[in-house]
Amino acid sequence: MAFRKVTFYNTVLFDLDGTVTDSYLGITNSAKYALSRFGIIEENNTLKSFIGPPLEWSFKEYYSFSEYDVKRAVEYYRTYYSEKGVYENELYKGIDIVLKNLHEANINCIIATSKLEKYAIKVLQYFNIERYFRYVVGSNWEGTLSDKGDIIAYTIDKFKLAKEHTIMVGDRKYDIIGAKSNGIDSIGVLYGYGTKEELDKAGATYICNRVDDLFTFFQNMLNILV
Repeated sequence: MAFRKVTFYNTVLFDLDGTVTDSYLGITNSAKYALSRFGIIEENNTLKSFIGPPLEWSFKEYYSFSEYDVKRAVEYYRTYYSEKGVYENELYKGIDIVLKNLHEANINCIIATSKLEKYAIKVLQYFNIERYFRYVVGSNWEGTLSDKGDIIAYTIDKFKLAKEHTIMVGDRKYDIIGAKSNGIDSIGVLYGYGTKEELDKAGATYICNRVDDLFTFFQNMLNILV
């Protein structure tokens, strides 16, 4: 895939689910379990929409749960996810090479996810890739830091990041909109769970179809240093 002249970014924010790992089974099984506690029976393929947005939003938006039931549903979800769902997951082929190259080039890589920070760290450790990330920023138990825009804003402020040299990589519109609202560039990846139409409409700065394209993008960027 051809890219226009690439800016040099010294910080790369990575979404986790659908960008670094394919978490389809873990997330949909957890959502299915939570919904079953309310007598709602769903198949996994109808629950893909849970990949990306905050859990609280998904239960409220798709099932019209009250605030009380949203809280209960999230607790049920986390019960399943913490025991089983976190391991029903796999790395996208080649993403570890992308991360390794960025790490070796001293690029500051940070996970910025709506997933609970505790679980995000657990996933990185499970796949032995935590060493590639300088920081991990995720949501908290109270749900006060779950919107992707808020997570990106918090990350930029906490680590004093230069916006013109920071880019967000993600597979859903929430990643792109969050980046745009914070004044940073973004890469929408199509190997995850978003569509090209979704990512284009959200205003992605770049689009990568495959992990190989992401590798090429960053190699072109690193060549600026040569």
